[in-house]
Amino acid sequence: MTPNAAGPVASVTPRHPRPGPAQWFGQLVLYGLFAAFIGVFSHWPTYHPIGANQALVKVSVARLGQPVGECRRLSEAELAELPPNMRDPVRCPRERSPLTMQVHVDDALVLERVAQPGGLSRDGPAAIYERLLVPAGEHRISVRFNDDIRPGAPTHARDAVVTLQAGQVLVIDFDTEEGGIVLR
Repeated sequence: MTPNAAGPVASVTPRHPRPGPAQWFGQLVLYGLFAAFIGVFSHWPTYHPIGANQALVKVSVARLGQPVGECRRLSEAELAELPPNMRDPVRCPRERSPLTMQVHVDDALVLERVAQPGGLSRDGPAAIYERLLVPAGEHRISVRFNDDIRPGAPTHARDAVVTLQAGQVLVIDFDTEEGGIVLR
């Protein structure tokens, strides 16, 4: 005890009783029940993302479309009207073309999608993502893709006959380095 102007101060240490065997046993039972709960629900019920005799075709394309118009050269009069820091002699549109895609499986149209470009000025990439369930077996897949709305722009096309096993996933993508539409 230390003397103080206000009087003696007693230091008091709180005493916590040590856990007894009953408390240890109770904790052991609760932890065991929690582990059993996790173990049971990690294996049951069985999850099947697709049916037993089905395959999955994923369409996954994210791409920056072509500009909606051609770049044009500004005339001297147009350049003179602009502030000095904005006098770029070539003006190109910011807006991008939407992505258009059609997928036929065995001559039946299963997907027709138009994805608009993102961004406030519609100058960002557009994305198409779809999951298509098909029966396992041999299929004729036909894909048409366009990322340019200007007149005369080419449409990319790919026709293929594929054999899909039950549970197999086929991904349809667009990759310019690999020649356009890719089936993986």
